[in-house]
Amino acid sequence: MPHGDMRKPLLQTSREPEPPVADSAGGPAVGVLGTGDFARSLAARLTGSGRAVVVGSRDPKRCAGLFPPGAEVTSQEDAVARSDLLFLALFPEHYGTLGRLRAALEGKVLVDVSNAVEVNRGGPSNAEQLAGLFPDSIVVKGFNVISAWALLAGPRDGSRQIPVCSDSSQAKSTVMQLARSMGFVPLDAGALTESRGVEDGPLRLFPSWGGPVLCSLGLFLLSYTYNFVRSVLLPYVVKGENYFYRLPVEMVNATLPAVALEMLALVYLPGLLAAGLQLRRGTKYSRFPGWLDRWLCLRKQLGLLSFLCAALHAVYSLCLPMRRSARYRLLNAAFNQVKAGIENSWVEKEVWRMELYLSFGILAMGVLSLLAVTSLPSVGNSLNWREFSFVQSRLGYTALGLGTLHALTFGWDRAFNAGSYPFYLPPSFMLELALPCAVLLGRLGLLLPCVARRLWRIRRGWDSQARQARFQLPGEESNGAVTEHASNV
Repeated sequence: MPHGDMRKPLLQTSREPEPPVADSAGGPAVGVLGTGDFARSLAARLTGSGRAVVVGSRDPKRCAGLFPPGAEVTSQEDAVARSDLLFLALFPEHYGTLGRLRAALEGKVLVDVSNAVEVNRGGPSNAEQLAGLFPDSIVVKGFNVISAWALLAGPRDGSRQIPVCSDSSQAKSTVMQLARSMGFVPLDAGALTESRGVEDGPLRLFPSWGGPVLCSLGLFLLSYTYNFVRSVLLPYVVKGENYFYRLPVEMVNATLPAVALEMLALVYLPGLLAAGLQLRRGTKYSRFPGWLDRWLCLRKQLGLLSFLCAALHAVYSLCLPMRRSARYRLLNAAFNQVKAGIENSWVEKEVWRMELYLSFGILAMGVLSLLAVTSLPSVGNSLNWREFSFVQSRLGYTALGLGTLHALTFGWDRAFNAGSYPFYLPPSFMLELALPCAVLLGRLGLLLPCVARRLWRIRRGWDSQARQARFQLPGEESNGAVTEHASNV
């Protein structure tokens, strides 16, 4: 790369930084070792937060023009001497070049901002290797989950959370306070041994989305295959009718609402199972099974995938009349009607079915859109707990109910019509309604006064096991009969 190109920073600051001021404690400046994009963004953010910044470079003259005016660019030796806290904005393979500064770095706080090259590589983390190279320094892991752009743009864009870990609680507290002054939210990640997970974090590609995505794809493939066999393959094999043109649009559109409704039911099914376990155990002071814990933590992802399928279903439905096949079928139907001498083909029942079917679908899509919007952190953080639970629970069940009514009005009385069972296979809407109806019935069961009262008491701290032990007769086993008084409580 030409020497002139090195003077042009890859990231431009959006505003002129404020002049650095002394810390409230009158401490030394914050040091930054490194001259890359991350180092420049970090220096700009620190100076914008009112910190005095000293940048250490092996070639200060060449790199002086790359940093904001508020940051002083000097040699690495000078930056180390003037700072008690230094950010190491270097690649881990370059840590060895700081060996000559080992004595000068004694007692200094070194913030390692590097990331791992691959996930679960084994062995010590970059921060642990740095601590081994400089045993007399205090190593803190942090700021590695923030990109150079997020540093430059500030905490209004991207994630605000910064995990920080170190074996020194004092150094960790200092770095966390510095992160707060920059507008970020530090998280205490524990000792330096936890830095392996912190370094792997930015390399994980949607770690919490794998299961929900596989679930939605599995449901899509099952439903699509069933519709293909029932509506395309068997008519072709048995009757010689060619309906393969339905595969790209019509079959996909028939599959998407089934996946959306079942995924939305899967959002609220784990809550019902958790409530059932609490009622059965008579206490909330007992851990759920691991699979149920993980399922409960994935409800947001399941809901967003349900919204995606519902939105795609709406778009596909709007495009159905645009197909050439739909136009041909409409012309054929009109020709046959004229040929048969039918002047008025109005069917009152079908008109009402379609009106209700569309109305329920539009309402379900609207409520589901509201759920998706409130799941955004920027929106959810502006709601208190009661508002958030109302939207996600009450309106969520409302969306599930409206979606179920949408499917029921689509089916209307077809479930009782023998013509709806070609090759003895039921319509697809009957299969997709099983899980949502079960979830809605389970929710209605929890609303029964006798059940709701008991569940409310359990979640308020009432423990039937503790009361059973309190009223245990002398000499009885722990799982024996309970006295009449205890059973009446």
